[in-house]
Amino acid sequence: MLTIRREEPDDAEAVARVHVHGWQAGYAGFMPDEVLGRLNVVAWAQRRRDVGTADPEHPFTTLLGEVDGLVVGFTTFGPYRRNQDRDDLDPTVGEVVALYVEPARWGDGTAAALLDAARSGLTERGWAGYRAWVLADNRRARRFCERAGLSPDGERSTYQVPLAGGGPPVGLVELRYAGRLDR
Repeated sequence: MLTIRREEPDDAEAVARVHVHGWQAGYAGFMPDEVLGRLNVVAWAQRRRDVGTADPEHPFTTLLGEVDGLVVGFTTFGPYRRNQDRDDLDPTVGEVVALYVEPARWGDGTAAALLDAARSGLTERGWAGYRAWVLADNRRARRFCERAGLSPDGERSTYQVPLAGGGPPVGLVELRYAGRLDR
């Protein structure tokens, strides 16, 4: 049975593991293999600790989905990041910044439950609308968003993926999706 709870500092490695597995499976075929192959759970966990995502005073909240004490997914949400900049926040609209689930749990309702929990959290903060950025080539995520009532709003961005060895980054197109919370 899935339980949802708030991230705690000791969860950094478990969240990073889900994040890395989600990238490796979900972005295969359009994210460079070199990038996916060098993802490092320990490094990503340390980055979470450094950013302080588990701190209750952090502007973003991360909720975890657990089954039998094992983290199987997470979502992070908060105020909308103008230009995807965590230091330039728009207090008038919410954003689901991340939603990742262990690939073995795709399609079992975990992602939908986490999105529902994020929407509840955004609603509690007083927002009527929210946004999410999705890689244009990630058709699975786009279908998920559309089934959840989100629609592309016409905004696009390019996510620059750095390559090893100082080569030029690979630009991946992102689409912004928007939805209402007051339905």
